[in-house]
Amino acid sequence: MSQAAGKNERLYVSWAEYHRLIETLALRVYESGYAFDSLLCLARGGLRVGDVISRIFERPLAILATSSYREAAGTQRGALDIATHITTTGGDLHGRLLLVDDLVDTGTTLARVVELLRSRFHQLTEVRTAVIWYKAVSSFRPDYHVVYLPHSPWIQQPFEEYDTLRPPQLAARLQAYGRVD
Repeated sequence: MSQAAGKNERLYVSWAEYHRLIETLALRVYESGYAFDSLLCLARGGLRVGDVISRIFERPLAILATSSYREAAGTQRGALDIATHITTTGGDLHGRLLLVDDLVDTGTTLARVVELLRSRFHQLTEVRTAVIWYKAVSSFRPDYHVVYLPHSPWIQQPFEEYDTLRPPQLAARLQAYGRVD
């Protein structure tokens, strides 16, 4: 990860680093001995994290869509929206749950989702949370994290390029690469 200094500090993450961080998170959960029965990721940021952990631990992935960073190409926080339904092929959430996301910023999303899960899914006996990045400004402390950030930079994740990429630009880029049809 590379870091830019200054008022608008950003933490730039490459695809290789991003994947290594997800793998490190999976290993931390494994080494803790936490044997979870259900796995839930928060979409969109936690989709890739959840997918990898689902594959490594051989658990079905449940998905709950949440959204608060919609404005200014996903860089400005707005009101938190939490989907009404969870999508899964693994049956109802039950037992010990691992809830994953990419980061905990203010802590609002994770706190509200954990509260919602505990009130709606009485079959859950325990809920633990796992994120890649944990910012000190957060009011919520995750159970597992890889990187603790004592400050609050914008984390420039590698997939964010798609927030401003539109089909005509994509077509031009693929043509420049020698697109394979």
